Amino acid sequence: MESQRKSSEEDSSGERGLLYSWRGYSYSLTPERLLLSRPVLQAALGTRHGVLLVEGGQVYSFGQLPWKQSQAHEPTTPVLESALSGQRVVAIAAGDLHSGAVTEDGGVHMWGDNSSGQCGLAGLSTVPNPTPVALLDSDTTCAPPLNTVPVLELACGGRHTLALSAQHEVWAWGSGCQLGLVAASSFPVGRPQKVEHLAGRYVLQVSCGASHSLALVRCTGAGEPLHPPQDKCGQCHQLLYTMTDKEDHVIISDNHYCPLGVEIASGDGKLQAPAASAQGLRSSPSEPILSSHTSTSSTPAAPTASSSTLAHGTELACDNSRPQGPEKGESAMANGELPEHPAQVDCAQSADGAAASAPGKNSPYPDEQAVNDYLRKLSDHTLMEQTAKSHSLQAAATTTTSALNSLVTSCASAVGERVASTYEALSLKKMMNFYLPSTGAVPGGGLGMPGWADGLSPGALSLSGAVPGPGEERVLLEDSMQAKKSSSTGDIREEEAEGLRRRLSLPGLLSQVSPRLLRKAIRPRVRAVALTPLGAAEGLPQGQEVLPSLQTEVWSWGQGEDGQLGHGDNLPRLQPLCIKSLSNKEVVRVSAGAHHSLALTAQSQVFSWGSNSSGQLGHMESPSTIPRLAKLSEGIRVWDIAAGDKHTLLLADGDCMQPILYYSGQQVKEGEAREQPPDPQERDEEEEEEQAGSYTQQPVLLPFCMNLGYVSGVFAGGQRCVVLSDRNVMGFIASLHELASSERKFYCKLCSIKMHILRPLLDLGVFSAENLSVALGPTLLGLLQTLASRLGLLCHLTGQHSASLTANLRRGRDVKGLLMLDHASIFMDAYHEYCNAVGNFQVMGGFHTLTKPSLDFFGKSPELLLKLAESSEECAPIADLLAALFHLPVRHLHEYGRLLLKLATCFEVSSSDYQRLQDGCSKFEALDLHLKRKRKEADYTCHFWKSFPGKMTDSLRKPHRRLICESSNKALTLQNAGRFSVNWFILFNDALVHAQFSTHHIFPLATLWVEPIPEENTATGLYGLKVISPEETFTLLACSPMEKAKWLRSINQAVEQALSGAGQESATGAGTKAEPPMSRTASYTFYKDSRLKEAVYEGRWLAGKPNGRGVLKWPDGRIYTGTFKNGLEDGFGEYIAPNKALNKNDHYQGFWKEGKKDGLGTYSYASGEVYEGSFQDNMRHGHGMLRSGKLNTSSPSVFIGHWLHDKKTGYGVLDDITKGEKYMGMWQDHQRQGTAVVVTQFGLYYEGFFKDNKMMGTGVLVSEDDTTYEGEFSEDWTLNGKGVLTMANGDYLEGSFSGEWGSGLKVAGSYHKPNLYDTDKDKTRTVKLGRLCVRAEDKWQAVFEECWSQLGCEPSGQGDQRRAWDNIAVALTTSRRHIQDSPELLSRSHSRILESLEFIPQHSGPITMERYHVIRCYLLKACDTPLHPLGRLLENLVGVYRMTYVGVGANRRLLLQAVNEIKSYLSRIFHIVRFLFPDLPEEGGVIPEPSTEGQEKSKAGSTGAPLESPKPGRVVSSCALLLPVLLPRLYPPLFTLYALDKEKEDDMYWDCVLRLNKQSDMALLAFLGVQQKFWPVSIPVSMAVLGEKQQVLSSTKDACFASAVETLQQISTTFTPSDKLQVIQQTFEEITQEVLKLQTENFLWSMDDLFPVFLYVVLRARIRNLGSEVSLIEDLMDPCVQHGEHGIMFTTLKACYYQIQHEKIT
Repeated sequence: MESQRKSSEEDSSGERGLLYSWRGYSYSLTPERLLLSRPVLQAALGTRHGVLLVEGGQVYSFGQLPWKQSQAHEPTTPVLESALSGQRVVAIAAGDLHSGAVTEDGGVHMWGDNSSGQCGLAGLSTVPNPTPVALLDSDTTCAPPLNTVPVLELACGGRHTLALSAQHEVWAWGSGCQLGLVAASSFPVGRPQKVEHLAGRYVLQVSCGASHSLALVRCTGAGEPLHPPQDKCGQCHQLLYTMTDKEDHVIISDNHYCPLGVEIASGDGKLQAPAASAQGLRSSPSEPILSSHTSTSSTPAAPTASSSTLAHGTELACDNSRPQGPEKGESAMANGELPEHPAQVDCAQSADGAAASAPGKNSPYPDEQAVNDYLRKLSDHTLMEQTAKSHSLQAAATTTTSALNSLVTSCASAVGERVASTYEALSLKKMMNFYLPSTGAVPGGGLGMPGWADGLSPGALSLSGAVPGPGEERVLLEDSMQAKKSSSTGDIREEEAEGLRRRLSLPGLLSQVSPRLLRKAIRPRVRAVALTPLGAAEGLPQGQEVLPSLQTEVWSWGQGEDGQLGHGDNLPRLQPLCIKSLSNKEVVRVSAGAHHSLALTAQSQVFSWGSNSSGQLGHMESPSTIPRLAKLSEGIRVWDIAAGDKHTLLLADGDCMQPILYYSGQQVKEGEAREQPPDPQERDEEEEEEQAGSYTQQPVLLPFCMNLGYVSGVFAGGQRCVVLSDRNVMGFIASLHELASSERKFYCKLCSIKMHILRPLLDLGVFSAENLSVALGPTLLGLLQTLASRLGLLCHLTGQHSASLTANLRRGRDVKGLLMLDHASIFMDAYHEYCNAVGNFQVMGGFHTLTKPSLDFFGKSPELLLKLAESSEECAPIADLLAALFHLPVRHLHEYGRLLLKLATCFEVSSSDYQRLQDGCSKFEALDLHLKRKRKEADYTCHFWKSFPGKMTDSLRKPHRRLICESSNKALTLQNAGRFSVNWFILFNDALVHAQFSTHHIFPLATLWVEPIPEENTATGLYGLKVISPEETFTLLACSPMEKAKWLRSINQAVEQALSGAGQESATGAGTKAEPPMSRTASYTFYKDSRLKEAVYEGRWLAGKPNGRGVLKWPDGRIYTGTFKNGLEDGFGEYIAPNKALNKNDHYQGFWKEGKKDGLGTYSYASGEVYEGSFQDNMRHGHGMLRSGKLNTSSPSVFIGHWLHDKKTGYGVLDDITKGEKYMGMWQDHQRQGTAVVVTQFGLYYEGFFKDNKMMGTGVLVSEDDTTYEGEFSEDWTLNGKGVLTMANGDYLEGSFSGEWGSGLKVAGSYHKPNLYDTDKDKTRTVKLGRLCVRAEDKWQAVFEECWSQLGCEPSGQGDQRRAWDNIAVALTTSRRHIQDSPELLSRSHSRILESLEFIPQHSGPITMERYHVIRCYLLKACDTPLHPLGRLLENLVGVYRMTYVGVGANRRLLLQAVNEIKSYLSRIFHIVRFLFPDLPEEGGVIPEPSTEGQEKSKAGSTGAPLESPKPGRVVSSCALLLPVLLPRLYPPLFTLYALDKEKEDDMYWDCVLRLNKQSDMALLAFLGVQQKFWPVSIPVSMAVLGEKQQVLSSTKDACFASAVETLQQISTTFTPSDKLQVIQQTFEEITQEVLKLQTENFLWSMDDLFPVFLYVVLRARIRNLGSEVSLIEDLMDPCVQHGEHGIMFTTLKACYYQIQHEKIT
C-alpha cells in the first residue's frame, strides 16, 4: 500500500477535481480523462449528454446537444454555457434530454428538450440556453407579486424535473404520474408546482428515473396526531389482515395494498377536499402520519398514510389504457398498508362475501362500486381475487380494538378451536399490549419487547413494533437460516433481505404467531431499552442540527411496471408513498436509474430494486419489486452510488486506502456506444438481445480504479460512467479519505456488536427459559441496559459522523467540514458516558455473570465473539472476551488522534488549520489516556472484589465506586489499636473504609481532611497521618515515609476529585493540585452526635466542622437553613420545627449564636402566636412583641415590652382586643405587678397599683364624664376601702366604698356639695393624673439597651467610642451584603442612603456650625434606615409609641404621658448622639456663629427643617437636633391626643370662626377694629393683565391679606414646633409686606395695630384644630426660643385663639 501511495504521489501534479469517463466494465477498458481548465466540482449525465460544474460556478455541457441550433454534430470538447456567466452555479442536474442548474441565490435555470414541459417554460418545445424558471409560492398570505422560493438542488428525469426548496419541500413540473401532483388535471404541467403530499415534511434529497421519482425524507419526531388502527381499507373496503393456519403457527398477513397506492389520512376524522375543477380529481393532501421515532410516542401511527378523495367517474392522466378489471363482486387486493383515519364509513362484510356499504353512510369517500370501476380503468394488472368467507365482526373502527377484534374473530373461525382457546386465554388487553406497545413501553427501542429479536428458535415470532428503531433489523430467520449459524456479514445481510418480504408494516402485528409463544409472552417482561437513540440525535441535544440525520424514510411515486417503486408490486402510484422496508435502514442517499432504484445506508450497504434486465441491481434474486441488498463481499463498504440506464456504479472502501469502484449491469460493446437511440418498437427485441448478451450477475471490481487516484464521487447516466477524483496533494486527500473510511468501518463494527452480541443477550431476557433478569439481578440488568443505551448513543453518533465525513468527501474535501473539531464535546461526552457504563458493569462483575447466558447463546466455541473482539487467544474465557469487546470502541479515540495529527502535518505549522487539527488531536489523545486510566481502575477494582470477604462486598460494592489503594499488606495501621484488632483501610474514589473483623465504617471523602503529622512531633519516629471527619478524629501510622507519602497523596487526590465531581476531573491526569481546600461544600449524615444524630447537613465546611452557609435537616422534620460557625448555628438563620399535636410548624427566622437563638428574630408558633424581638440562649429576652390569637389578622391580644428569660418582666403594654382594654405598666413573671395605667374602649381610665395580676392598692379611676374615684382597690375595677368619689359638677362623696364600678357601689360616708360662694378654685377638686403611672424615663429601657449593645456598650452609656463606630460600619456592611442576595428588598434610594452612611463623619474635634450641619445630616440619614443602630432604635420607638397611643390608647387623659414620653426619648437619644460625637455641647450649650459668609453658606447647605432665625450663636438642644427626625413619625397618634384633649375649646373656636367668616372683608375688618389705614384699597386680580388691580368693594370677600392667610394655613402641614413657628413668622412678614405698600413713611408695628390685623388673618385661615396646634407648639417648643421673636409671635397667635373663643358677637 505504501508503495502504491508513493507512486501516486510521484505522478501527482497537484490536481483536484479530475474527471474520468467510460462505458461498460471490460478489463481492457481505460477511462478517458476530460480536460478542463478548472477542477470539476459536480457532474450530471443524461442519456447522451452531460453537464459539468467547475470551480468558480461555471457550467459546461458535453455529448449530443440537439437543442443547440449551432451544434449540428456532437462537440469534441465540453461547451461553456455562457448564458450562465455572471451567475455562480452551486448545483446541476441532467435528465434524458434536458438539464438544469441552481445558482447561489437559489434561482433555477433550465435548458434542453421541453416537449413534455420538463423545462418548466410553457410554449417552447426546446430551450437552447439556460433560462430562469421561477417557483412561485401561492401559499403565502401576501398579495401578488408572489414570493419566489429559493432552491437547494434539482433532479431531472425522462419527462419531468423535481426541485428541493430551501424549506426542504419538493416542487415538480413536466409530465407523468411521477410528478406526484394529483391535483394536475392535464399534462404537461408547464410551471413548477409544490408536491402537496410531501409538504410539511423535511426532504433531504430527490432523484428522478425515466418515469419514477424518489425522495429521501427525514423522519418526523413527536407531536404527530395519533389515530386508532383500522381493519378495512379506506378506499376499496377490503380486510387489511388475513389469516393462514400452518401446523405449528398462524400467519397473520397484512399484504393488502390499495392499487391507488394512496391511502387515506384524516384531519379530524373528516377530509376537507379543496374544490378542483368539476371533472378533475378532487384531492385533499392531509398531513401524512410518519412512524414516530420519539420516546414520547405511545400509540402506533401508520407510517405513510395519505389522502386522496376520489370523485365518481374521475380519470387519471397517469395511464391511458383501460383494460377490463375483475367482476363487480370481486375485490382488489394489492400489497397495501394500514390507513390512518378513524373511519366514518361503517364497513361490514356480508356473509356472501360481497362488501356492502352500511346504511346511513355519510362519508366523503367513494363507495365500492365507484372504486371498483375506477380500478378497472386504472390498471391492466390482474388483481388478486379474494372472497372473505369468514364472518367478520361489524365493529366501529373508531375504537382502538376494532381491527384486533375482527382480526382475532376471523382468525378463530378460520383456524378452529386451537387459536380460539388461545385468544380466550389472553384477555383482549393483553393482546393489545402484545401487538401494540402500550403507553408504558419504550417505542422504538425494541429490546425486551416480545419478538423483536434476530436469530431466534424456529417458530419465534417477528413483531415489527409500532415505532421501530432506525437501523434495527427485526427479521425472522427461518429454520434453514438458523441452521447455517453463519457469521458472515454478507450472509446475514442476505437473510435480512430475504426476511424483508414478510416484514410487517405498522401497527406491529404478528407475522408468525405460535400459541406457545403467545402464552410465554404473558410472563413479566424485561424493561425495554432503546439501542438506538430516539429523535434526531436524542441524548446528544447539541448535535441535533449539527450532524446529519440517520432516521430517514424513502418515498417513491410514478410508474412501477418494473417494480422500481419498491412497494412489492408493479402498480403505479400517483402520490409519494413510503417504502416501509427501508424505514429503519438509515438510508443516507438515493439514486434513481432509468427503471431501477438504489438506496445507500449509513452502514455502507446498498439496497436495490426495480428492473434487473441487465443485472443492474447487483443481485439475481426475485422478485425485484422490493429493496434487497446488493451482493458484495464482506468488508466492502460502499459510500457513493450512481444509477444509469441499465447499470449501477458503486464507490467503496477496499483494503487499501484508495477507494475502489464496482460496476454492475450491462456490458457496452465497442462501437455501440455512439449509436442513435433505437425506436420504441425495437426496444423489446433489444432487451432480448441484452438478456442473451453479457452483463454482471453481481457487482464486479473495476481494476483500473487504482490508477484514477482518490475518487470522491461517481455519476452515471445513459450508458456512461463518470468519476471525479483527486491526486494526493501533500498526503492531505489520502488522510481525509482514511479518516472517513476508518469512521465507516468503525460504525459497521459498532452495529455488528449491537446487532449480534448486545441485542441477542438482552433478548434472552424475553425468550430464554432462564430469564436474564433472574441471572443478572435487577442491579446488573439495569447497568446492562444503561450500557446498551450508551452504546446505542455512541453508535448513532458514529453513524451520523461517518455520514458527515462522507458528505465532506463528496463536496468540500476541506478541514472546515470536520465537525469533530468544532463539536468535539459531543463526541467526548458520548465516549465518557459509554466508558463509565462499561466500567460500572465490569466492577459489579457483570461480564462474569454474563458468562452463562452467553454460553447458552454463542455455544461453546464463540467464533463470533473472538472475531468481533479482535482476539487472537483461542481459549480465552468468555468474560474476558466480552470485556475486551465492550472496551473496543474506546480504542477508536486513538485512531481519531492519529488521523487528525496526520492531517495536521499537511499544513504549515503557523496556519490556523494546523492549530485546529493539533488542538483536536490533543483533545482526543488526552481523553484516550484518561479513559485508559479509567479502565485500569475498573480492572483493579473488579479484581479486588474477588478477594474481598463476601458479606462486606455486598454492602460496599457500588457501580461507580473504584478502588484507589488498600492496606491489606499492613502498610497502614491505627494508632493505639488493640493487640489483636484487625484494621484494614480501603480507599475508594468516594470514601475511606475502615474495616475490622466483621464491621466496617465508611468515611465519605467529601468530608474528610487529612494532615501529615510532622515527624519531629512523634517521639518514636512513627510516620503518622491525622484524619479528621465530622465526628471522629484518628491517627493512622504508616510503615515507612514512602507509604505515608503515597497514602497522603492518594487520599488528597481522591478528596479533590470527589469534591470536583466524579468525571469532572481533568482528562490530562489527576494529581496536579497539591491538596484539597480546607473550606468546601459537602453533604453529610451525622451518626454519633446526640444533638445531631441522623441529621443531614448540606453546605460549607471548614476542617471537619460546618462553617458558612448550610442546611441541616433532622429526621423528625426540623430544618435549619442559615450560617454556621465551628459546627454550630451562628449568624442569621431560619428554623422550622414541626408541632405534632397541632400538625403545623413552628417557624423561627433570625439570629443565632453558638447553636442558640440569640439576637433579633421572629418566632411564629404553630398555635398562631407570633413573637418578634430579642432572644438570648434560646429564650425571649429583651424587647419584644407577642401577638396572640388564633388568626394573626384579628389578634385578640398584642403585648409589647420587656422580656426576661422567656417571661414578661419590666415595662410593657398589653392591648387586649377582646376586652377592649389596654394595660400600660410594670410586669413580673408574666403577671401585672407595680404601677400602671389602664384605659378601656368605653373611656374609663385607671392609674394605680397592681399586684398578682389584679388592681390592688391605691388607684385613681376616671370615667368618660369626668366622674373620678380616688382610693383603694381590691380587684379589677372593684372598689374596696377608703376613697373619694367626685362628680363632674364638683360634688363629692367621701367614705368607704365597696363593689364593682358600673354595677352599683356600696358607700358609707359623707356627701359634700361645694358652697355656691366658694371661688372656682376651691370648687374644683381636680385630681392630678400621672402621679401613679410609670415614669417616662423608666419606659422602654430595653429598646435603648439594645441600641447601646449594638454599639458595643455594656452596660449602657459606657464603652469605647471608636469601637462603637466600628460596630456601626460592620452592621451596615453585613446588612448590605445580606440584602444584596435579595435585591428586591432594597429600593434605589435606600441603597444610596446606605452608601452615604458608609462614610463615617468626623467625630472628634471642636464643633463648628459646619460640623453641626454634617452631624444633623448624618442623623437624618441614619434614622432613615433600620440597618443603622440609630435607625433601628427609632423604628422600635415609633412601633412602641404607636402601639401605646393608637386604638384604645387614644384617650385624652394620656396626653400628658404621651408628651413626656417624647421628651424622654429626646433626652435619651441625645445621650447616644453625644456618646458618638463627644464634642457636641450639652443640652442648652452654645456653638459660636461664624462670620456672615459662613452663615450664608451653612444656611444654603443645610437640609431638612429650615433653621431658626439667625442668632449670635446656635444653642444646641435635643429638640432642635432630633425632633425633625422623631416627630414626623410620631405625629399622627400625638396630634390625635391633642385634638381629643382640646375638643371643647376647639368646638367653641370653630363655631365662632364659621359665623365671623360669613361677613365680607370690609365688615370683618371694621368689626375687629382694624385701623382704616391698614385696609387694602385694591387687590391683585388673579386672571388679569400683569399689574392690574381691582378696587376692594364692600362686598369683596376672602381677598384681603390673601397671601398671609395662605401662608398661615400651612401650619397644619408641618410637624415640628420650629417649623410651625417659622410659618407664623412668615405670616407676619406677609402682613407687613401688604401694609408697607399702603404706608409712605417708615413704619413700625405696635401690638395694638398688629393684633386686630393678625386676628383677621387667623379667622380667614380657618384652621380647624388651632387649639391643638397651639398646645403642641407650647409643649414641645425649644426652651431657648420662648423669649425671642418667635416666642412673641407665638404668644400673639395664642392670644388670637383665646380671643376668638370668647368673642361676643353682636
